[in-house]
Parts: sequence; structure tokens; C-alpha cells
Amino acid sequence: MNKQTLVNHIKASSGSIKCDLVIKNITIIDVFNKDRFVDNVGIKDGYIVGIGEYEGEKNIDGTNKYICPGLIDSHCHIESSLVTPAEYYKVALINGITSVIADPHEISNVMGTDGLNFMLDASEEIPFDVYFMLPSCVPGTSFESSGATLLAKDLKNFYKNHKVLGLAEVMDYPAVSNCEENMIDKIYDAMTFNKVIDGHGAGLTPMMTNTYRSANILTDHECNNAKEALEKVRRGMYILIREGSVAKNLKELLPAVNENNSNRFCICTDDKHIDDIELNGSINSSITYAIKTGLRPETAIQMATINPSNLYKLNNKGAIAPGYIADFVLLDNLEEFKISQVYKEGILVVNDGEIINCKDDLTNHSCINHTCDNYVNLPTLSEYNFKINIPNNKSNKLNVISIIPNKLESIHLKLNISDIASMKDTNCEFFKFSPIDDLIKICVIERHKASGNIGLGILKGLGIKEGAIGTTIAHDSHNLILAGTNDKDMLFAAKELEKMHGGIIVVKDETVLAHIKLEIGGLMTSRKYTEIESDLKNLHSAIKIIAPSINFNPFLTLSFLSLPVIPELKITDKGLFDVVNFKFIDICE
Repeated sequence: MNKQTLVNHIKASSGSIKCDLVIKNITIIDVFNKDRFVDNVGIKDGYIVGIGEYEGEKNIDGTNKYICPGLIDSHCHIESSLVTPAEYYKVALINGITSVIADPHEISNVMGTDGLNFMLDASEEIPFDVYFMLPSCVPGTSFESSGATLLAKDLKNFYKNHKVLGLAEVMDYPAVSNCEENMIDKIYDAMTFNKVIDGHGAGLTPMMTNTYRSANILTDHECNNAKEALEKVRRGMYILIREGSVAKNLKELLPAVNENNSNRFCICTDDKHIDDIELNGSINSSITYAIKTGLRPETAIQMATINPSNLYKLNNKGAIAPGYIADFVLLDNLEEFKISQVYKEGILVVNDGEIINCKDDLTNHSCINHTCDNYVNLPTLSEYNFKINIPNNKSNKLNVISIIPNKLESIHLKLNISDIASMKDTNCEFFKFSPIDDLIKICVIERHKASGNIGLGILKGLGIKEGAIGTTIAHDSHNLILAGTNDKDMLFAAKELEKMHGGIIVVKDETVLAHIKLEIGGLMTSRKYTEIESDLKNLHSAIKIIAPSINFNPFLTLSFLSLPVIPELKITDKGLFDVVNFKFIDICE
């Protein structure tokens, strides 16, 4: 803001000059007092300059409507939407979101600082604010192979960028508790620059939370229940209530929120496909759900506006009040959070669900140099690579990953080999697909440097009856992950993904039933979101052919089975990993 703009704001606030826009007789959602009242809102040069009697160059009648601040998604991975920021923002704006706090650790795990720069560049020149937290764990742990390594010295200069707000989700608890030098350097640098440090406290006990808070880690989006959330709030943490395409914690965590502590809670999506956002909404849907379950609308809106603004030190965002940027939403119905219009810096950008006043030529911005790069480099593969040896002793047990639908956590099952229908043949040398027991193979192949690392395991709960699925989205190192009923289809899927330079695929009888190509790092596409919706629709139709009874998102579910910081049992390119005991284990024991 220059000096003349400041003078204009002061004059407009006192009524000496006209406002650019005045919204009259509108019900204002007061996020400070968690209240509402009817008045006029004056706007000048993209800022709110006053509440009261004003005249504008343009006046809008807000009778029987509501105005609330533009929503702020407190934690998301734009890469998980499958599109670039230049496409993501369009769907976000339609849902009332004007700002997001993004963690680009997905693309950073593949491309390192090039990925960080790509996301920073790709978020420029759009009518939408993308703020960034610097990835703290690339790779996520030492138990997987990523495409890059980011040390403290690689991140330090990025703090000078005004879009960078802090250090992203610290998920490597042992590195923190053991005071590993590189992790301590990252935390200390963030503290030195007076930045926020996000946490990732899956499975942390109250004592472990003490360690995180002592390390200045301020947030967590991995709580599973209200009791855990309250324990962390007592220790001074902010809880980011997540409702994504797979991880859905809103229902379990809302009981922790009350009028006394609501300022310690925010709402986020974390990981959500673009078609899911368009169909089911984003954090606006979480607001609606919270209101329906009894939370006061003002409190629910507070959690998606002023709370993340205060948390991440966005001092002029998140409220309808003088001095705040005029990012706001007009609502026809408060309880249903029915959006009529969305304004960005005082300019109308969404009207009745349609994007307006937005450039449509930014889709390929900053993408051209990356669309042709191949980030899928596999070793020479054969069907033999997918075989799982079974000992002759049928009294042995199998360590099996069991899916929990709509959760990132998994269950560690120990199954008697003799109880598995397909394994009752005493001459069985290798694991066989067991449809009665819903047991299939899962595999992670290192895809960054063609190292030859291949982790094999057995999976329960995906519901696949034939064929295979695969993707190059495999949190957090993003190797190639496959699940299937037979070796031929798994091999075929891997080779097809390599040809595509990354993406998601469904195959049956060595035939592609559906796929989506993700040419940017194997994670995103530069195409318009409207173009890939048909691909995603085809994927969901195809999965019903090979998994008729599935009632959750199998692709994102598969993507998180390789994340070795979420309990209980996961798989990486280095093998089957027991998260509870932090060690690799054999399939058979």
C-alpha cells in the first residue's frame, strides 16, 4: 500500500470521499464477538474502510443477505487436487475460499527445490492467495526413497518470500525428540524468521505432544477423536480439523469445540481431489456440517476465517472490519451456507456459482518446462518381481495391512496362513489372491532413480476382485504403488504408468479400463480441471468393474498406504513397515 492509498482509505472511512463499493443493509457476521448485526459495509481500493453510513460509486442492497469473510483453508496440498494452482483456485473460489495455506511437500519430494519454485511461480497472477509452508520432511523418513532431499540450508532463503509463512507439517517425531541436527536447524530457522511451525502428530501421546510444543510446533491436523484434540489444545496447540477425500475427522472432532476454546480450532481439507471439491465442496461444506450438528454459525465461520488468519499471522484477513482486505462472501442462507457471490479484494469473482472477472489463459502458466519431463524411472520388471514367497510351514502367520475406509490409519493384522482359503494347498509356494478373504497384493516400486527397490505386502479391505490399480501418487515420497489380484496385471499397470510419465490407472486382463495422465512430476496435470473431470469419472466407473462393492475413494486410500508415519502398518519401496514399533518386518513370521 502506498501513501496515497492510505490517505484514500482514511478519507473514505470518514466519509470525506466516496467508497468504491458499499453493501447496504447486510447482516454482518462478526467473527470477533461471534455475533451478527445489520449495517452497511464500505470498501475502498480493495479494503474494508468502515461499517456504518457510507455512499459508494456503486451501492448494493444486501437486505436479507449475509456477509462473511472469505474462507481460508488452513492446510492443503494443492498437488492432491491433481491440478495446478492456476486451475485449483477456480473451484476454490466457487466454494467461497479466497486463501489457502499450502504445503508443497508432494512435488518437493519428487522435484526438490524445483518443485517449490514451480508452485510459487504457478500461484502468481491469479485472483487468489496461495501461501506456503516449507516442507520439513523431504524425504518424510529414512524408511523410504524420495526423489529429492531438502536440508535446512536448502529452505532458508525461501523464508524471504512474502508468500512463505512457516515450516510445514513436522512428521518425523524421532528426528525432533532425538534432536537430529538437520531437523533442529529447520525448526530454529523458522523460529528465527518468526514463522509458524506446523505439526503432524499422528499417534503422539500427551508426553510426545509436550516435546512437539517444546520444539515450537504449534498445530496438528492428525487428531482422531475429541479427547486427543482437547489434550493438545491444553498444551497450547491449534487443531486443524480435516475433512478430505480420504481422511475425514470432522464428525469425531467437532464435539471438542465449544464457545470457550473455538479460537484454537481451524478447518482444512489436507488432501482432496478436484472432482470431490466440485461435487461436495471444500471447507464450506465443513461449515455447513458443523452448523447442522449444533455449532453456532458464527463459531463455525470463525474457524474458517479469523482463526487461521491469526494463527498464520495474516493480520489483514479473515474479518469484516475496517483495515481488512475486502475478501468476502455474500450468502443467501446462513444455516446452509448458500453462497450467492464471492469478492476478492472488493472485486466480484463469483456470481451464482460462475467464475467471472478471472483470466482464463493461466492454465499452463509455469507448467511448460515440466510437462515433458519424465519422473517415472523404473527398473526392468517381470512377473517374478511381484511374487511373495510363503514358507512350507503353514502354522506361520502373515503380516497384513488392513484398510480402514475414510481413514489414513491402517490395522496391522496377523493372519494364520492355514486360515486363508487360497493357501490351504500344502504345496503352495507363493501367496495367492484370496477373494473370499479379500486379500490381494500391494507393491511399492522406487520410481525416481530406478534403484530396483521393490516393497511387497498383502492388503485387506480394498475390495478388488480382479485386475489391478496403480498410481505414482504415493505419500510422501511418491514412488509407484500398485494393488492387484494377479502379477500380470500389476506388471502391465506399472509399465503403462511409466509410459504415461505418471498418473492413475485401472487395468483388467492386461487392458487399460481407465487412466488419468499426470505429467507434472507424476502428481499433477496442466490441463483444465473441467477436462480431467471426465477422466476421474471414468476412473471411478472403472473401479466398480473390478471392485463392485467399494464405497470409498480407492485411489487416495492406496496413495496413503505408503506413508510410514501413520499407524499401524504401511509399506514403502524398502518393505513392510511397522509404524508403531518403527521398524521393518517380514511378511511371514
